Amino acid sequence: MSEPSPFPPTAPPPRPVSPGLYLVSTPIGNLRDMTLRALDILAAADLVLAEDTRVSAKLLSAYGLKARLERCDDHASAQAAERAIARIRDGAVVALVSDAGTPVISDPGFVVARAVIAAGLPVHPIPGASSLLAALVLSGLPADRVLFAGFPPARSGARLTMLTELKAARQTLVFFESGPRLKASLTDMAAVLGPRPAAVCRELTKMYEEAVRGDLTELAVDPRCDGPKGEIVVVVGPGDTETASAADIDAALTESLARLSTGEAASEVAGILDLPRKALYRRALELQGKG
Repeated sequence: MSEPSPFPPTAPPPRPVSPGLYLVSTPIGNLRDMTLRALDILAAADLVLAEDTRVSAKLLSAYGLKARLERCDDHASAQAAERAIARIRDGAVVALVSDAGTPVISDPGFVVARAVIAAGLPVHPIPGASSLLAALVLSGLPADRVLFAGFPPARSGARLTMLTELKAARQTLVFFESGPRLKASLTDMAAVLGPRPAAVCRELTKMYEEAVRGDLTELAVDPRCDGPKGEIVVVVGPGDTETASAADIDAALTESLARLSTGEAASEVAGILDLPRKALYRRALELQGKG
């Protein structure tokens, strides 16, 4: 005779949904990765802002849901933000979804979320599927300190500049990339970052899910990484733990000081280079002629 299940026979009942913006995570491939809470929010939503309404319409149909869908892509995010703010102020529940995964991350929905926050209105995350986290845990690389770098630039020159800025980072690096650009990106990563351990993860949660592991120099010439189909996440292991040179420190501080205050720049570089903040703060003041 089998042991009784330790779990209740039914899930907790849904809670009432109050007005606000809900950042709803959706499946990245396997439709069964939709959470119960995400379904509750979409069922209660007065308006769903979607990166591609056709993709989101299929998702809603799969779960028997109907909702007013409006476009929120790169060209419509500013107008979508205005509509969301107006609707929430009128007492509406507005859901924001991307084509797949957690919205706002390398996603036009960021404009909407930031605008609603600036307007002082409620914003709620509805966690769920994320290709970033799925690839990170699948890669087998350290996940205690991570730097998410998004999509590398399409042109090699700009991409090499970006990678050079990241070279001194001691964290695991995570990138999004497209199939047609993958081989070129891996080649540039190998040239700048060297033979670091890495993993190319694609078709996550789908039938043909794949993780190709090796060092960057191996992956750059691996035929499996030459124009593969599907959404791709590249995870690159941390660099050597050797102390950054004085030139590296000054270059990192100078770049950060162009964007941030002295204290913020010191904190940012301290996190990237794993160095004491106080020493970096003093050096930042010297670089500004204040030390």
